[in-house]
Amino acid sequence: MNFSILLRGMAMGIAEAIPGVSGGTIAFITGIYERLLAAIGGVLSTKVINAYREGGISQAWREADGTFLVNLAGGMVVGLGIAVVTITSLLEHYPPVVWAFFFGLIVSSAIYVGKQITEWNIWTVAFLIVGAVVAYLLTTINPLAGSTSPILVFFSGMLAISALILPGISGSFILVLLGMYTVVFGALRGVVEGQDGALLIVGCFALGCLLGLAAFARLLTWTFKTYPNRTFAILTGFMIGSLNKLWPWRNALTTRIDSSGEVVPVLESNVLPSSYTGLDQIPDNPYVLATLAALIVGLAIVFLLEATAVNQQEELEIAEEELLDEEDR
Repeated sequence: MNFSILLRGMAMGIAEAIPGVSGGTIAFITGIYERLLAAIGGVLSTKVINAYREGGISQAWREADGTFLVNLAGGMVVGLGIAVVTITSLLEHYPPVVWAFFFGLIVSSAIYVGKQITEWNIWTVAFLIVGAVVAYLLTTINPLAGSTSPILVFFSGMLAISALILPGISGSFILVLLGMYTVVFGALRGVVEGQDGALLIVGCFALGCLLGLAAFARLLTWTFKTYPNRTFAILTGFMIGSLNKLWPWRNALTTRIDSSGEVVPVLESNVLPSSYTGLDQIPDNPYVLATLAALIVGLAIVFLLEATAVNQQEELEIAEEELLDEEDR
């Protein structure tokens, strides 16, 4: 068991449980994003099939980076459990503080990703602007009406799972916009309760997730190799545009009933702390000092991770140089 990968998976799981925060962003800032894309894209590839034919399950497992995926998936399951128990409770009682933490996390993540761009030109600027505009519009549009049509459920799965690995866009928020959040989670509950038709909905959604994940991972892997600067630019734009959804003080404009029967906001208006009312439209505590502290912590985490990664890289380079010197002697 790789505890380092397990912890990264936990962080991704916690992020994915919150509409507006992307697990793909966490994967990126923790340094496993490209490995994740390669592993997901390779699971159903001919390389894995050929490896199985040549060396059996063990060789196919290595080719698919199976240990990495299992550790990451296990961590995500644990993270989702933690989110359900703790993050959702914190969001219920101290929403500005939690959103401020993620706001700071995404700001520093956007800076980190933007620093990966090695050449700025008209194309990189254009892709950054397009990414920001698209992400911003996604946070402002009215949700569609849901449907139990197998075809629509299938394509909803493809879109939602694609957002899972796309930094700056939340898969759960995509389901909300498509009107499929209550449909899918209601079907999951229906499978447990033995409701007719629930298994078909879950199966179509799972199939869409499987195919969407494999296809989108390969597409992103190709763009990183072919157009790295433009890819980094549009991902940076996605993160910047998504900040509209993460502003700490927001008043609900419209609401919906979630899968557990609770009222949750759909469209919200960003306000100043003095105008903050939250979900019930009653003036609420904005927790200004705690919110600012959470914002600073969110900002600091990514910069600390970046500094740690740089130090580790420098130590690795020094070790390699010393090894080469010894071999020369």
